[in-house]
Amino acid sequence: MLHEYRDEIHDLKQENAHFANIFEKHNALDDKITHAENGDIPMTDIDLEILKKEKLLLKDEAYKMIMDYKKSKA
Repeated sequence: MLHEYRDEIHDLKQENAHFANIFEKHNALDDKITHAENGDIPMTDIDLEILKKEKLLLKDEAYKMIMDYKKSKA
């Protein structure tokens, strides 16, 4: 997720527990979605779409936190 901000993500994960939690949840959802899409775990299309939207919301929140962090360091 957001690989171009690798340094900022590393710093935020160390400094901000909420960001670290968001990052972990995003990665867990990503794994679950991948397993569902590969047919490893049964899931309806609706449930899969819900997980994808939740993952996107977490990514948006993380992105905002990264941008705020970058502004604070400028």
